[in-house]
Amino acid sequence: MQCNSVTLTGVQLRGISRNSDFKSLNAGAVLRTGGGFTTARLSDFAGVKLEPSLQPGNFVQTFIEGPVIQRANELWADIPQIAARERLQPMDEIDFDALSFALQHTDAMFCVTIKRGDEWPDAYLVPREKFLIDPAAGVMNYAQGIFEGMKAYRTSEGNIVLFRPFDNAIRAREGARRLAFTPIPEKYFVSAVEKTVKANERWIPPMGKGSLYIRPLLVGTGGILGVAPAPEETFFVYVSPVGPYFKGGLKTIDLLVSDEYHRVPSGACGSVKYIGNYANGMVPAMEAKQKGYSEVMYLDAQNHTFIEEIGAANAFFVKGQDLYTPKLGGTILPGITRRSVLVIAQEMGLRVWETPVTIDFVMNEADEVFCTGTAAVISPVGSITHGCNEKVYNNREVGSVTRALYEALTGIQEQRLPDKHGWVHVIK
Repeated sequence: MQCNSVTLTGVQLRGISRNSDFKSLNAGAVLRTGGGFTTARLSDFAGVKLEPSLQPGNFVQTFIEGPVIQRANELWADIPQIAARERLQPMDEIDFDALSFALQHTDAMFCVTIKRGDEWPDAYLVPREKFLIDPAAGVMNYAQGIFEGMKAYRTSEGNIVLFRPFDNAIRAREGARRLAFTPIPEKYFVSAVEKTVKANERWIPPMGKGSLYIRPLLVGTGGILGVAPAPEETFFVYVSPVGPYFKGGLKTIDLLVSDEYHRVPSGACGSVKYIGNYANGMVPAMEAKQKGYSEVMYLDAQNHTFIEEIGAANAFFVKGQDLYTPKLGGTILPGITRRSVLVIAQEMGLRVWETPVTIDFVMNEADEVFCTGTAAVISPVGSITHGCNEKVYNNREVGSVTRALYEALTGIQEQRLPDKHGWVHVIK
């Protein structure tokens, strides 16, 4: 990195002038005070005339009152990730080979707050950072919140893409209505996601080393005492680079069927990505993992007979050339990966059935089992334990149908295979 230096009353101002990652920006500034650095905005110097430094070896640049300072402030407002990069590691310190499915702070996030029922304003970005919230906020007291899960990929054609983002936008809109939020228009939702991805482009792993996980989040941030929709709502989009869910190739997981816990009852919020649905599954998942299982398989709350979901993922079962998945009915999330698998399976010649699936069928007749979701795409199941009975599938190896579906779906996502359905959304 090359820096310009100018001197202001004994304090050195270091403005970044050239770096391949920072493009050609001079909007960031650092004050050198003694032995440390303190982040500062150029707006702090809007009323000060800065003279060029005479230090040898530095490119001389004069900051003057007026248009230069004004433009620097505009750049800062337009490109807030500059501020975040001052306190995060440089590009060459990001180790994409060490990524797991864990949170990593990035440069910028989308954040906008409105009064309930107002129009959503023009999208804007802020540095990725913490924010203040009223302790009486609707999300804090009454769990008024929904989210989506998405990914941005680098592909074999050199693009950065999203997978079916307008489907996420539609599901988020319906979830907003169910939780008494102001619905987010689909184009606005996708635009916010695109802006956030582009602002954090340097964090997207190379193809084959992971993806950029995207979390759009709509929460009630306005304070309220009675049980009612929050008077203010905040829409966030933040991102985190994640490694491949299965490092070294597809691996099977072991499931424990729960007779004690249920995901959601009929008439609740099972068909939307409501934050409470995920808190509800934490204790069952912890208990299953303590017993050596990867996840929980939930049965319906009314009959304790029919399969609902596997953890936070949709369930699939293969018998011969037939593919079964539980029918949607308000207690199961309409997964976007789920919908894509159903289409691909039909194109592969499988007979597809969306129908109630009993635990007896799963334990006695199914040849292969897998689950689908944004994180893993497809997770093959090696065994299921229900009470004292354990059923092992394919000697805990990945089944042929499961593998074929995984390869077909990831091939489309990575632009290695044709996208006949227009699912891949290229970010320009």
